[in-house]
Amino acid sequence: MTISAQPAYAPSWYIDTMVAAPVRPALAADLDIEVCVVGAGLAGLTVARELARRGVPVAVVEARRIAWNASGRNTGFVLPGFAQAMDVVVRRVGLAHAKKLWALSEAGLEYVRTTIRETGMPGAEPVEGGWLKISKSDDAEADLAEVELIGQELGAQIEGWPVERVREVLKSNHYFHGVHFPQAFHIHPLNYALGLAAAAEAAGARIFEETPALSIDPHGVRKRVETPAGRLRASHIVLAGNVHLGAVMPRVSGTLLPIWTYVATTAPLGAQLEQAISYRGAVSDTELADNHYRIVGGERLMWSGGMSTWELDPQRFVTKLKSDVRATYPQLGEVDLEHLWTGVLGNTLHRMPQIGELAPRLWLMSGFGGHGLNTTAMAGSVIARAIVKGDDTWRLFLPFDLVWAGGRVGRAVAQVNYWWYRANELKAAREAREREAAHRHAQELAAQTPTVSAENFAEAQPAAPGSEQPPHPPLQDNPPAQNETAGAPRAASR
Repeated sequence: MTISAQPAYAPSWYIDTMVAAPVRPALAADLDIEVCVVGAGLAGLTVARELARRGVPVAVVEARRIAWNASGRNTGFVLPGFAQAMDVVVRRVGLAHAKKLWALSEAGLEYVRTTIRETGMPGAEPVEGGWLKISKSDDAEADLAEVELIGQELGAQIEGWPVERVREVLKSNHYFHGVHFPQAFHIHPLNYALGLAAAAEAAGARIFEETPALSIDPHGVRKRVETPAGRLRASHIVLAGNVHLGAVMPRVSGTLLPIWTYVATTAPLGAQLEQAISYRGAVSDTELADNHYRIVGGERLMWSGGMSTWELDPQRFVTKLKSDVRATYPQLGEVDLEHLWTGVLGNTLHRMPQIGELAPRLWLMSGFGGHGLNTTAMAGSVIARAIVKGDDTWRLFLPFDLVWAGGRVGRAVAQVNYWWYRANELKAAREAREREAAHRHAQELAAQTPTVSAENFAEAQPAAPGSEQPPHPPLQDNPPAQNETAGAPRAASR
């Protein structure tokens, strides 16, 4: 193998800090194999590694380069759970079923952590800081319910953080309370994917880059995958792609909403970054695209925000991203963005991954948008066990079947929904800050206003002009009722 001096990846901070990436050859001849995996993203590489470790001959075909899109361009958050809120999952499948799904999501998280440690993976750079999900509103009911459900009903590690604790580590008056997941961490996702590919090859897997699947015939005992220069015949086919499966497998690609997100890293910020953010974990302050961030490279801020259902030039988001950083952390001043990139996710309408058997020995791993690093690891392990041992854990995902995403109309609706959600989120955040400011102002007024007793109230009254009485007349035995107290301004209710 040769080493790529100029990797065939879109420019990003990850490319500037990637480990040396060997260029894998394209498939150049027909090949008989036990399992053919279509797609060399995180899910495809995981299932290939797990199959190879169990002695199963496996080959991976990738249309471009390993982890060239979402798998190597995301923000690197390794989180428990799914993109869908767990209360929604519980309502759909019941508590006992949801508890098993949550445990699988945690197993996926631990797979990433363990793989990095056991392989001594270069450049993955795991940071064990947790995940802090912050509210920009002062309404804590939803977060309290989430802490109760996940902590008590699902038995997971979760903490509710009050406003004071949040602002101790994130110095921003834009933030109120939060939910903390202490077992989460963050990594360099591209280097993790490259390390995963190396581990799969070390176990015996074969990976072919620049080898698009042109057609798939899933029928018969020996299934076929056509590529430009060779045909693969396999007993099992694993589809590990998202929107890029396109016409090859429209039954799958049509169920996914393509979502482009936009990510930037700042120039080094020095000591002022520590003065604004002392938390070293991953941070999210929204349920959708705005904003997710973490500290990388010691003194840079990686910031993700913005969403589109059609690909746009990332340069269109420079002003927005800089404005979001400045509004949240004005003490950082005007930040410079040195890297800016985008990547496309495949989101399902139910916001859960699609994992299972489409037809006999035709397997699917797809729809990982939102929580991709843990769920791709989970899916690869689950499907590998299904192929080797007949394990039926994948059936836990049967309630989340293939649902058509609506084509261009669905994309337009999703875009409008994002704009509506963002506008309402900004409005709620602004009103919460206004309530807090009014409450603080009322408290300051109350502290500055002296409390006057009945005894000294009369003494404080000035004598009438020309009066002969002394300046401090004696109090009456029964002073008027209205002179009993002098009320201070009432603090505004939160």
